[in-house]
Amino acid sequence: MRLKVEEGKRTAPAVPDMFPISRFVSESAGADLLQQVRWRDGVKCPRCRSDLTVRNGSYRVYQRYLCKNCGRTFNDKTGTIFAHSKLILKEWYFTIYVFVRFNTSLRQIEAELDLSYRTVRRRVERFARALDAPAIRLSGPVEIDEVYVSAGLKSRERDQESRSRGLSPRGRGSYAGDKPPVFTLVDRGSDERYVVPAKSADESTVRLLLADHKEESLTVYTDGFRAYDPLENDDAVDREYVIDGDGEYVDGEVHVNGCESHALLARRWLSLHRGVSKDKLTPYLRAFELRRELYRKPGDEALKHALGAAL
Repeated sequence: MRLKVEEGKRTAPAVPDMFPISRFVSESAGADLLQQVRWRDGVKCPRCRSDLTVRNGSYRVYQRYLCKNCGRTFNDKTGTIFAHSKLILKEWYFTIYVFVRFNTSLRQIEAELDLSYRTVRRRVERFARALDAPAIRLSGPVEIDEVYVSAGLKSRERDQESRSRGLSPRGRGSYAGDKPPVFTLVDRGSDERYVVPAKSADESTVRLLLADHKEESLTVYTDGFRAYDPLENDDAVDREYVIDGDGEYVDGEVHVNGCESHALLARRWLSLHRGVSKDKLTPYLRAFELRRELYRKPGDEALKHALGAAL
């Protein structure tokens, strides 16, 4: 940590900005941040999307507005994940920040904020559901691979006993068998990475994931899984592959090591949240992808980015 030096004097070390403490001190500080992030492109009515708005007093510590187009009033929280929530903003911000940036468990957040586990879980899931699905636009060449994760429906959500992990059958999983496939794509051309859960690991899913690409012919690197075999007959795809089962993992530029590395990170992310239901797998993985966007951002900028992704 660097020391500040002023006129030959040594002062106390500067506090790192990894944790934006100033945003968690009061509700008014949280309201100011929400206003900055939400209206960064100008104030618009959340009902009719008109920008013909004027300030119209306040609601507690939040600015209130009047829309001249539809005549409705609204405030900074209206139409967001924070609306109608009893949780104050600084608790919301703390939950979002430590969940995404540090992958903190919900139980630990529960202990830190002295809230019920149910409250924390609902807020985290509300935030994760608000995240947009990634737009997959491929430049190529592209690696694609699949991994299977344990994510079923909990016993209270279905009319059968909980799964027994110790007796799980070997081999590839399935959505019905509580081990849904998760596809990982690494676009070497743009350095983008995508993690997409699916209900089946078949040809139609693979073609859907590879459908949107810039070049007329997309170079695709795969392993020897049979779902990729039909790509051999596709003029829009130039498929090259290695067969892991034969001990062939790399052949020059042909490999899926980038996918396997990213899938390992996704597995680690999910492992802390044991028992994630398969119907909630998509929002949890979107939060994982958001975490990658926060790398190397200082704390205040990272918090703004996370909030902006959900507004």
